[in-house]
Amino acid sequence: MAKPFLKWAGGKRQLIQEISSRFPKNLEEYSTYVEPFVGGGAVLFHLLEQYDFEEVHICDINPELTLCYEMLKDSSSKVWTQLNSMIGEYPPYDSDERKKYYYSTRDAWNNGVSKQKSMSKNDKIHRVAQTIFLNKTCFNGLFRVNSKGEFNVPLGSYKNPSFPSEGDLQSVQSALEKVTIHLGSFETSKELIDETTFIYLDPPYRPLSETSHFVSYSKGTFDEDDQRRLATLLHEVHNTGAKFILSNSDPKNTMNDDEFFDDLYSEFSIDRILCNRSINSKPSKRGPITELLIGNCW
Repeated sequence: MAKPFLKWAGGKRQLIQEISSRFPKNLEEYSTYVEPFVGGGAVLFHLLEQYDFEEVHICDINPELTLCYEMLKDSSSKVWTQLNSMIGEYPPYDSDERKKYYYSTRDAWNNGVSKQKSMSKNDKIHRVAQTIFLNKTCFNGLFRVNSKGEFNVPLGSYKNPSFPSEGDLQSVQSALEKVTIHLGSFETSKELIDETTFIYLDPPYRPLSETSHFVSYSKGTFDEDDQRRLATLLHEVHNTGAKFILSNSDPKNTMNDDEFFDDLYSEFSIDRILCNRSINSKPSKRGPITELLIGNCW
């Protein structure tokens, strides 16, 4: 089974059972699957293992992420060759040379921002290998960029980073064989949806507090107006007869009277599920919180 090749903030591997238990009961009868915020792809790979859709479409506004999917779909072995070379060159833990190698790789990656259109295929393959390398060696395995699209996460403290194997990347390539990859906002997916479509959406979460504000997977932000635009789209999706499940943060973790999502999605099912994420920087105060699953499937 293919599995996410990047560590992604808010990834859904730990919630697959909760999400899949809410899939439409007759999901095998749906011909199309659409995922407008693909991220690390945990739900995507789970579905591709379990169901044989006629069409699968993934979308994301992050050009670096969609490039990863495109190159792995086309050339996973070449990506692995480049990544394996970097792994072999990565200096031992607790070495000044390790720090130099990481930051020189990050600088090289940042120098390529906004140059995708002029890159050769080999350059794109190398860039994807760099993206995976940085994701697996940076602090907390984040993918975070600034307003210029530059990767700004410092070096992590992993002694033995968990890089994907050649077989892992080959499994990703096999899983993506019939998947169509789109670069664009969630609204790009609207024209792909009809009554035979199932959609899973995992947008940048509405922050629970000022200090938890992390939405910088791509240049720009995803604010409350964007959340409202997404809700408008999902009401339109519902009217086509399509089925959807949406994940998001639960504001009641910090503000019990915050009805933002309860109001936006009042006509749909809203479940609060336990999740092992943290909203506190102090380890002693961390514990399970609830997240929202919203949909028209149950």
